[in-house]
Amino acid sequence: MNKALSKTNQSHLRAMGISKKHLEVIILLSCFNLQGPNLLGLATATTVIRGNDTDQQALLHFKAKISGDRLKVMESWNSSIHFCQWHGITCGRKHQRVTKLELQVLELSGSLSPYIGNLSFLKELNLATNNFYDHIPQEVGHLRRLERLELINNSFSGEIPSNLSACSKLTYIRMRGNQLRGEIPGSFGLLSKLKFLSFVNNSLRGSIPPALGNLSSLEELYLTYNAFSGVLPEALGRLTNLTHFSADENSISGIIPTAMFNLSNIIVFSIGGNKIQGTLHSDLAITMPHVGAFSLWGNQIYGKIPISISNASNLYQLQLDENRLSGNVPSLEKLENLFVLNLYTNHLGHGIQGDLDFVCTLVNNTKLGILSIQNNNFGGVFPKCIRNFSRTFSVLGIEHNNILGRIPDGIGNLNNLEVLRASQNQLSGPIPFDIGRLKKLKKFYIDSNFLSGTIPHSIGNLTLLIELALDVNKLKGNIPSSLGDCQNLVRMTLSHNNLSGSIPPQVLALSSLSILLNLSSNYLTGELSAEVEKLKNLGELDVSKNRLSGLLPNNLGSCVSLEELFLDGNLFEGPIPSSLSSLRGLAALDVSENNLSGVIPSEGVFKNSSATFVEGNNKLCGGITELHLSRCNSEKSSNTSLRLKFVIVAVILGVTLIFLFLLIMLLRKKKEQQATTTCAENSLLRLSYQSILRATNGFSTQNLVGLGGFGSVYRGILEETGEVIAVKVLNLLNHGASRSFLAECEVLKNIRHRNLVKLLTAISGTDYQGNDFKALVYEFMVNGSLEDWLHPPAGTNEPKTIRNLNLFQRLNMAIDVAHALEYLHHHCEILIIHCDLKPSNILLDEEMVAHISDFGLAKILSADKLNYSASQSSSLGLRGTVGYAPPEYGMGSELSTKGDVYSYGILLLEMFTGKRPTDEIFEEGLSLHNFVKTTLPERMTEIIDPILLQEKVRQGTKKDIILSGNIIENDRCLQCMNSILEIGLTCCTELPSERVDMCDVVTELCSIRDQIYLTQLGGLC
Repeated sequence: MNKALSKTNQSHLRAMGISKKHLEVIILLSCFNLQGPNLLGLATATTVIRGNDTDQQALLHFKAKISGDRLKVMESWNSSIHFCQWHGITCGRKHQRVTKLELQVLELSGSLSPYIGNLSFLKELNLATNNFYDHIPQEVGHLRRLERLELINNSFSGEIPSNLSACSKLTYIRMRGNQLRGEIPGSFGLLSKLKFLSFVNNSLRGSIPPALGNLSSLEELYLTYNAFSGVLPEALGRLTNLTHFSADENSISGIIPTAMFNLSNIIVFSIGGNKIQGTLHSDLAITMPHVGAFSLWGNQIYGKIPISISNASNLYQLQLDENRLSGNVPSLEKLENLFVLNLYTNHLGHGIQGDLDFVCTLVNNTKLGILSIQNNNFGGVFPKCIRNFSRTFSVLGIEHNNILGRIPDGIGNLNNLEVLRASQNQLSGPIPFDIGRLKKLKKFYIDSNFLSGTIPHSIGNLTLLIELALDVNKLKGNIPSSLGDCQNLVRMTLSHNNLSGSIPPQVLALSSLSILLNLSSNYLTGELSAEVEKLKNLGELDVSKNRLSGLLPNNLGSCVSLEELFLDGNLFEGPIPSSLSSLRGLAALDVSENNLSGVIPSEGVFKNSSATFVEGNNKLCGGITELHLSRCNSEKSSNTSLRLKFVIVAVILGVTLIFLFLLIMLLRKKKEQQATTTCAENSLLRLSYQSILRATNGFSTQNLVGLGGFGSVYRGILEETGEVIAVKVLNLLNHGASRSFLAECEVLKNIRHRNLVKLLTAISGTDYQGNDFKALVYEFMVNGSLEDWLHPPAGTNEPKTIRNLNLFQRLNMAIDVAHALEYLHHHCEILIIHCDLKPSNILLDEEMVAHISDFGLAKILSADKLNYSASQSSSLGLRGTVGYAPPEYGMGSELSTKGDVYSYGILLLEMFTGKRPTDEIFEEGLSLHNFVKTTLPERMTEIIDPILLQEKVRQGTKKDIILSGNIIENDRCLQCMNSILEIGLTCCTELPSERVDMCDVVTELCSIRDQIYLTQLGGLC
């Protein structure tokens, strides 16, 4: 017992007046590994109590530091049950001491209590993907039994606790995605059992400590996205068990230590985006026999690519781009697993025939997907062997080289090609007709070459095309009208060719064009079609230096997004459309060298002489003085004519105003007498503005139940019947509100379905001030919207049950919504697309039956109007709500039922994960769809709404909420949730053609519900 405290300490304690009896107690407690200082009442986190009590007190202190618990996770941490049964807690069987604390992905926020250090039996600490902040307490270093530390995706700041090195049993440390600063403590070299270490995406500085070379068990080391400097320590070459090493995006300099090339177990070696110099090891592939990903992009490495790289048969990713490599690329014939080959922006090649021989050595590779060799010095002809590449091939980048010859005729064989970049070479001959077979092509750049012949009509088959660049070639003939079928185009340049004929109106009707349409420096003739008004999203239009003639279209002012407009060097005549002065974003206008005449406007862009170019139009007059144009009233005859015209116009206006006044008075009287319009003819109620005003208590804020894009919704009680109603009052100052009113009336007046909100009547008239008034009256839904149940506002005082939607309730609601969409898409007399499906537009009645509401953006596609509506839809801008609207709407594609299916898929994923598609975690390419897809089925419990998992806790089935293992195989309830998420993923795939039909969705979801009935899961189910 005396070994627990030294004799010196014992003497010291006696000197402080502590009796022998008390001293024996202290020594006894110290033998049980209790922290000594607190035994004397000193200010530390530990308390002199029994082990179990120590753990409970530590957990309560942990809970006290939690400042945000939106999911109410910590409510189970109370005295009604033993702390070993609290959510996220696992205890050992023998001593009932806490061994695991797992609270990942629960939206917790707060700081980490230093009392965490009192959980002396803790083996796993997992707080991943929460909102913990402040520093990591040094007391974590007291956890001598700790094996796994997971703190990723939080906001921890400060320095890494240096005494973590005392946790000698640690095998796994992940601190990615925090705000840690300072250096990696050199003492980490003492963690001899450590296998995994990650500090990705922090603000760590300094050099990588050489002491890490002592971690003989280390297998994975991730240091990407920090500010490390200095050189790579030679000692890292001693990590013989290392399989993954990543230190991209830092400021590391020097050379790669030779010893690191000898790490024979390495699979991933990635140090891109640094300042590494030197050459590549000549025996690279031999000494790294298992390497799969070798990435040195964005450094200063020079010399040749070693021939031995061809022996790296496991290589699937080779990224040597943005360096100073030179010489020839060796044969890559043996790299049968290679998927990504990035060699761009180097000095490779000699500009002669034979430079591209290595390309054909990849023909037998069945996995190659990306080949990027642009910005080099490669010469020779375009390799014909490209046409024989694997069907997995998706990206070819060869621009900025000296490549000659024709584009191979068989290029159409690459039916999965999405990007083809061949700009700024010396290619000649025609564009192959079979280019139209590349149905998945999204980006096609072949500008700045010597291509001749016509643009093949088959190019219109590339309906997924986003960007097309054919400028600076020798192309001739007409612009194919089939380009109008490429309704995903956002950028198209055909300038500096020999194109002739008129501009096809189908091209000007491409409302998806949002960045640039450049047709300049050709021989185009004819007029600029009025279809140009469809380019509402276009930023720059350039048709300069052609032979276009006629009047400029008056509706050019409809191109409201224009920032630059170049019409110079043509034969346009007549006046400059005054509508151009209303384009507030227009920063550059060039109409010079035409035959324009008349008065030049003086508003908008015309007020800026440095942004407006009008010279070369001798018949233009007026405008600001800086334009140096003649005055329009310089001739007397002109003044007389103007005065005469003014008198005539004044008389006509006077008479017109009188008639207009009488007409307005007549219409106003008619409005006041009119109680309902449009869909009121089919309504069951006849209500007036006065009755609605009384029902809502004067539109009191106490009666306000919601705010929408076009107005406010109030709860009301009709005096006559006592019926509870919902009144949607349109804000007519809001752009589009009137159109929303008409759309909703038109949709709802003739349809009836149990899962569609019931419209009782519509009111259109004037209020007591004579202002226009429009309102829609619906059945009142007492349980609010699905949004309120899934995402109650922070700080709500509503009952705890507000979020207690169990699996069966959510499934029933999902089926309700699916039934409604199936009806709209397939069983109405007219086909209706909702266009704005989201939780706030799903209302719940007293039986928790779901009803789709808000048809303000809906689109009716009757059989005789289908083509018209489809063609018009793209001109209406993006329909729907960000996150729920399908991606093709953003590209200007026509509205379709597949758009509703996409929105339904997102809604389904949100209902069962509890995550909005606009959640802040979805950034840098991550989306709700990917979030779910990458976790199914093995890690499904990580993404399921924690409320559903907590339901299992309340049933006492703790084993069912363990977030690991093969739970999916053993839990029929979770199998059902997995099937539901799979349906959601199928609904919201990127390509509309791959989405399922709502009829199939209804069938599958009903089948899942039947399975739940049959298996009698109970509780959640």
